Amino acid sequence: MAPTVLPITLSTASVLALVCVVLILRIGKGRFVHKVSIGDGGNTDLLIRMRTHANFVEYVPFILILMGLLELAGANHIFMTCCGGALVVFRILHAIGMPRPAPNPYRAIGALGSVALMLVLAGYGLLLSWPA
Repeated sequence: MAPTVLPITLSTASVLALVCVVLILRIGKGRFVHKVSIGDGGNTDLLIRMRTHANFVEYVPFILILMGLLELAGANHIFMTCCGGALVVFRILHAIGMPRPAPNPYRAIGALGSVALMLVLAGYGLLLSWPA
């Protein structure tokens, strides 16, 4: 069996795929409970579930692409493993926080952490790609 090319990105993406499935199932349950097949039907609970999933798919793919490219470029494995773990934690915190009223530390930490992680990875990418 050949060695895995991007083990950190692959493991992070796999865990996040499971989180995404949970978010999708929550939308399906909300649609069933509130009897809404398209859109949110003006239902706040369903809107929150949909926006939680939408926010997840707006951030996660881009960060995973950065992680994969950095891993291919020879980024530090310990640093990348920490980034992958942080991304999982931030996205779960955000999902937990979305339905909660403001002020909401779960949502804030999840959102700000995701943005900060994206900035750190982008900076690291620029550093690694800068001509010597």
